[in-house]
Amino acid sequence: MGIVRKPESVKLFAGIIAESNKAIENLTRILTVRWGEIDVESKSIQFDFTSYYEREMGKNLIRKWVGFAKLINPGEIAGIKTETNNIEQETAVSEKRRINIDPGYLALSKVVLASTKDFSHRIYLDKGIYAEITLLYRDKEFIPLAWTYSDYQSETATSFFKNLRQQYHRQLLFLKED
Repeated sequence: MGIVRKPESVKLFAGIIAESNKAIENLTRILTVRWGEIDVESKSIQFDFTSYYEREMGKNLIRKWVGFAKLINPGEIAGIKTETNNIEQETAVSEKRRINIDPGYLALSKVVLASTKDFSHRIYLDKGIYAEITLLYRDKEFIPLAWTYSDYQSETATSFFKNLRQQYHRQLLFLKED
């Protein structure tokens, strides 16, 4: 029989898509009020991986990832996704989103994304939210899976996740010293 244990804390991050860097800056202020200081962030890049968001959000979108200093219990991700959905709706104009927020978490071995959409590779969590492993960490690299979005396979994303993982690892070592 297995023994139920408390899961190790994980590193919360958010992937953001918006119409401008200014919109991302405004959003990050909102996110830091909810989840605390940002300690790792990617550079902003053009989001030209798909046209999926164009009808709702327009063209020439910007993508950025931010990681939060505070570690979370992985079980919190469903509630966090419902909060980010609420933020998207609160900032919508004429019922069209101006921002897209993809919350997820990083553990030493993987990157997990939260979603409202079910699919064969997603597991139901709670509150209408599903989770998927998006990247695996193996041999000092992040490895995409068959369903990994193209932007999460980009050099900008993998560089961000490597930096996020280094910061997370330092935090875990510090916690073990206490």
